[in-house]
Amino acid sequence: MSKNHKKSGPKKLSTYNEYVEKRMKATYDQLNEKDQRKYAAIETLKLSYGGQSYIARVLGCTRNKIIRGLDELKHPEKVPTERIRKKGAGRKESIKTIENIDNVFLEVIDDYIAGDPMNSDIRWTNLGLGKIAKKMEEKGIKISVTVVKKLLKKHKFVKRKAQKSEPIGKCENRNDQFEKIAQLKKEYLEKGNPVISGDTKKKNF
Repeated sequence: MSKNHKKSGPKKLSTYNEYVEKRMKATYDQLNEKDQRKYAAIETLKLSYGGQSYIARVLGCTRNKIIRGLDELKHPEKVPTERIRKKGAGRKESIKTIENIDNVFLEVIDDYIAGDPMNSDIRWTNLGLGKIAKKMEEKGIKISVTVVKKLLKKHKFVKRKAQKSEPIGKCENRNDQFEKIAQLKKEYLEKGNPVISGDTKKKNF
């Protein structure tokens, strides 16, 4: 046998330097699940025997993930149509992130709540969505009418039922009456006087 004859066998793995490994890991962490598999698989294809274990260590993933990525590279039709963002990973709703939003909301509509005299669980507000949003903004909380709808639903307010019979007459400046009542209520409470609310429609009042 010739002394210059080289032994056959797997090629020795050439690893990257520390700086490149850190950049690879940083890039990998910025990708979604599907693209992470693809990236890990492509990096593995660049290397010789032992590349899967090495890339798994550098990227902090499992070998199974790399194997799945390699399979998807060979068979693109197998790639699932996944969500780019994991469920629940998006921006949270305003009603969950704005501090004290529930208390301010209930305070704003407190003087404008009405309901069914025969069922205390059914209640609604005489304020429109835009008006509620405006009053909330005056209290330092700026929200859209969509968020107002969610707050009404959260606190179990319902839409006012349509009247089955025509009213005797229309009352002009109806909203002004509620504003006046709210003003008087505030003045009486500030002076330490009691304020009682009664529903004259209830049968046994």
